[in-house]
Order: sequence, then C-alpha cells, then structure tokens
Amino acid sequence: MLTAPRRLLTLLVTALLLVATFGNAAMAEPTPGADEDGGQNLTVRQALDKATAEYNDAKGRLDKSVADQAAIGDQMTKTQAKLGELQAAAGAIANAAYRGRRVSLVNVIVGAENPDDMLHNMVTVEYLVQRENDQLHEVIEAQKQLEQQRKDVDAAVANQQAQLKIMEANKKAAEDALRKAGGGADVSGGAPSGGKVTTNSVARNSDGSYPSEGCTIDDPTTSGCISPRMLNFYNQARMAGFTHYTSCHRNGGGGDHPLGKACDFSANASTFVNARATGADKTYGDNLAAWALANAKNLGVKYVIWYKRIWQPSSGWKSYGGDGTPAGDHYNHVHISMQ
Repeated sequence: MLTAPRRLLTLLVTALLLVATFGNAAMAEPTPGADEDGGQNLTVRQALDKATAEYNDAKGRLDKSVADQAAIGDQMTKTQAKLGELQAAAGAIANAAYRGRRVSLVNVIVGAENPDDMLHNMVTVEYLVQRENDQLHEVIEAQKQLEQQRKDVDAAVANQQAQLKIMEANKKAAEDALRKAGGGADVSGGAPSGGKVTTNSVARNSDGSYPSEGCTIDDPTTSGCISPRMLNFYNQARMAGFTHYTSCHRNGGGGDHPLGKACDFSANASTFVNARATGADKTYGDNLAAWALANAKNLGVKYVIWYKRIWQPSSGWKSYGGDGTPAGDHYNHVHISMQ
C-alpha cells in the first residue's frame, strides 16, 4: 500500500507525463498529412499539376525558340555580308565578260609566241576560269543559305506563337483548378520575392522542355524515393543555407509526394510544428520561398506553396485553398513541387 507522500509523487509524475504527451501532440506532428493540400479532390489536383507542368514545358520550348531565332539572326547578318562581297566579285566578272575583257582560251593561243608560253597561258586561263566558277558557285550557295535561314526564322516565329497559345491555355486551366479548390485570388502584395539565383540550369530536352523523370533515387529524408530533379533541388537548397527539417516522399494521397517530386521544408529547424510559423521561422520560410522562385527556371520548380499562398510560373502568387490547419494551409512548411 502506497504511503501518502508516495501516492502524491505518483500522481505528480502521471500528471507531468500527460502534460508532456498532450503538449507534444499539440506542438508537433511527424509530417504534414496526405491530405495537406486542403482537401482538394484528386481531379482538381491532377488538373493543376498537369496544367502547370505543360505550361513549364511550353515556356521552355518558347525560350529555346527565341534563343534559336536570335542565333539565326546573327547568322543571317553574317551571310548577308558575305553575299554582298561575293555578289560584288561576281559583278566584276560579269562586267568583264560584257565588255569583252574576260580572258579567253582563243586569245591565249593566238597571242602565244611559242608552245611553252601557250601552255603556261592555258594553265593560267584554266585557273582563272575555275576561280570565277567557284566564286559564282559561292554566290549561289550563300543565296540558298540565306533563304534557308529566313525559313528557319519563320518556323521559329510560328513555333513561338504555338507555344504562347499552349501557355495561355494552361495558365487558364491552372487558375480554374485553383478557384475550384477555393483559392486563386491575387495575393502578390507582401508575398516572398527578391531571392538570389545561386544555381545552374538542369538538363533540358533539345526543344527546351524538361526530360521526364521518375521516383528513381533514394530519398535522403525518408525511406522512400525521389526524382533526380527533386534531389538536386534539395541539395541546392541545403547549399544555399536552407537546412531545416525536411520530408519528401510519402505514400498515399494525391499530388507529387508519392511520385517523389515534392518535398516539405519545415519552417522550424527540427520538426513540423503544429502552429503558424512566426518570428525567425516565418522569416526562414519567406526566404526559402523567395529563393525557390528565383531559381525555379534553373531547377525545374513546378509550384511553391507557403503561408496559404501558391506560386506558379504562369500566374505568380495566388491565394491557396487550405483546410484550416497549419499543415493544410502550409503555415508551418514550404511545399515544393518539381517538374
């Protein structure tokens, strides 16, 4: 039978354990839940992911086409200058022929004083004729080259117009999906910005789009897997100083986490705190989101969600339809989805 002092001590220990247990449960959770995306139904979420990914690829193709057009323009300038020089030389040849001053084989034979001179002159004439023929051939080839370059520019312009239409359609589709999920309002004022570019561009397809990737690499944050671009983002973020607790792959639910194409970067250094980030944690989240935006094109970022806002390349910052919880509204972590 417990004495009164021991009974009191037991009750105090039990009370402390209960406080610690419920206190920790209120303060932290292991990871945002599978439905952290605000209860968005799967169809809406898939529409958002598809539209944003297609926008990014179209934007990559547009940028590549614009760069190609600029390079072709430089080539055309050089070709036109070369053609001008060649045409001037060809004009001199034509003028000499018109005035009867062009060297002819008959004149060489008639004017030779002996067989040796005649042979020498014939070789000279052959050389001059061949040189003139080469010059005329160069003119023709330069004209063909210039014409092809003009066609290439026209093709680049047509491609750019097509990509712009794709981008506009997918921008609308992404914004429609956001509105269906309870977000989509303009919230650009005060949103994170001004991040520094610290990365190089990841590999692209020849047309400027991003190569398709799967969940093929061990996730450094869980026992699951992530894509190569997701791992690159994680490593680059670490190198840039964003080293707080992070969780990437998880099973179940929609979105990119099960595909290994998303990571949740906690605002808190050691866990996911079940409350809105404030103070230094809020500043950390703002800085990470701003850095992700600045390096989005280089790294292949599809979208960023932070503090009940979502950033997409097509529309910038918009309101995000969460579920009223710190995790679902993304008040306690920055969500990064990759192409």
